[in-house]
Amino acid sequence: MPKAPSRRCTVAVAPPMHSSSTPLPPASSMPAAEHDTAGGFGRLWTTFMWARVLVALALLGLHLGPYLLGRSTSAWVLGLCLAYLAATMAVLAKARPRGPGSAFDPLWLPTVGVDLLFFALLQLTPAPAAINYTPLLALPVLTAAALGSRALALGTGALVALVLLGHAAWTVQADTWLSSADLPQAGLTGAGLMLLALLTHQMATRLAREEVNARRNRVEAQVQALVSDLVVESLPDGVLVVDSTFLVRNANPAARVMLGSDQEVTPHFFSLYDDPAWEQLIAIVRRTFDEAPVDATALVLHHEGRQSSRLQVRTQRTPSIDDSGVSLCVMFLQDLREMEARLRTEKLASMGRMSAAVAHEIRNPLAAISQANALLDEDLTQPAQRRLTAMVRQNAERLQHIVEDVLDVARAQGQSDHPAREHALALDDETGAFCDEWRQQHGVGERLAVELHAPGVHVQFAHAHLRRVLINLLDNAARYASARAGAIQVTTHAVRHGPVLLMVWSDGPPMEPAVRRHLFEPFFSSESRSSGLGLFISRELCERHGATISHERSWREQGGQRVEGNEFFVGLSRAHGGHARISDGHSALT
Repeated sequence: MPKAPSRRCTVAVAPPMHSSSTPLPPASSMPAAEHDTAGGFGRLWTTFMWARVLVALALLGLHLGPYLLGRSTSAWVLGLCLAYLAATMAVLAKARPRGPGSAFDPLWLPTVGVDLLFFALLQLTPAPAAINYTPLLALPVLTAAALGSRALALGTGALVALVLLGHAAWTVQADTWLSSADLPQAGLTGAGLMLLALLTHQMATRLAREEVNARRNRVEAQVQALVSDLVVESLPDGVLVVDSTFLVRNANPAARVMLGSDQEVTPHFFSLYDDPAWEQLIAIVRRTFDEAPVDATALVLHHEGRQSSRLQVRTQRTPSIDDSGVSLCVMFLQDLREMEARLRTEKLASMGRMSAAVAHEIRNPLAAISQANALLDEDLTQPAQRRLTAMVRQNAERLQHIVEDVLDVARAQGQSDHPAREHALALDDETGAFCDEWRQQHGVGERLAVELHAPGVHVQFAHAHLRRVLINLLDNAARYASARAGAIQVTTHAVRHGPVLLMVWSDGPPMEPAVRRHLFEPFFSSESRSSGLGLFISRELCERHGATISHERSWREQGGQRVEGNEFFVGLSRAHGGHARISDGHSALT
């Protein structure tokens, strides 16, 4: 049958991959473009900004509660808290950071600067409850350490330490400086905040480096996965990835074809229990998990409603995933028919060279025998002697046909590496002319019926080669067809969005399985008077022109009755730029 349309893969050019072991520059030297504000740094920024809003709300509630209860609360402090809340909300809504590690970010002033000023004013403002706002100064220090450079973090910590020391010096009486613990406490708190700024900055820098490294590893993994998927998808051999529950996690197109699984119907993940034809695969997977991988074993999958698949299966077991003990079975499937065809092609190539040499040596003596027999026949008068010369002539002609067939095979194989000269042939016109010529030569009359349903369709094929293919198929059909009208039928049909079909049907009896198995092999024939090269040459010529040829048993109308017979399908490629008009004639693919 005609080949199914091939899948086309589009490959995106990936950026150069970086090894995960490549040393990364420090976060302080990374450009802002290296960091995605929607990633880890963006989430960190949003967390700090929401923390400022929550602190502002807590301070406003702390001072607004007593005011609503009628206690004495400074209206100036309430206004300051409202202003701080408005400033934090504005920064949360409008500000967008450039990235971590900046030596000085303009956002330092509306964030860290505002926090320092606000908390310092609260600390200096006398309050009835004598609230200590010193712990709040850790927020601007952490913000500067996490979002800025090391110098900015240490500078902010030093500024907080100076504010604390200044406040302690302002509040301590002159005569109690030596005995007061406020100044040592302020210095110790400032030193602790500077140490906190240093440690926080180190942790933030390390997290930023790991985030960049993880992003690069993720891109590299995506590129490797893309390349792996592309390679697996384009492999001519089938690849199945199966888990211990016999669930197929991945199957490339070649494997689906071998399994008889339609990708448009079968989901991406499917079970080997879904089709009874896959029972042998289940046994192989179980053996792989329980015992050891299967090196190479041959099996036959009997599909319902289609041709069975003869496969060679090899398996490998993957290592455990994340030390969980869970592993997968990777099955490699090879079509034994294709493997045998490749081996047969290699053997035929060597045999063809030898046969061509032998045919050349036979050709000249055979011509001499034919000429001598013709001269002898002219001098003979007795019927018995002339019958003998007729037998010599017939067998010489048979040998001549065999020699010509062998030489045609050698020519076809010798030119297989060179593109054939193709022409845009009007299929219906050429087919009708070839059939008329063959009908006149063989005198078949109404025994041959021709139905042309591809008017205006042009195909890519050499004129002489298309004639040879059609004549070979007609000669083969005439050997086994009956003498009834319509015993041999030639039909053309243009499949929409597909190949153009040339079909030759005859009402001959079914072929034996051994004959069908070797149908297109050279020197194989069920008749002793046939060279067995006609169908082989037809297949060679079709392959040279990108066409396909196949055989099936099918039904056709003959004398008002449905008759089963042998049908050969030739799938031809449309000519480039040729205009095809698809007819509405019925298809013979029944």
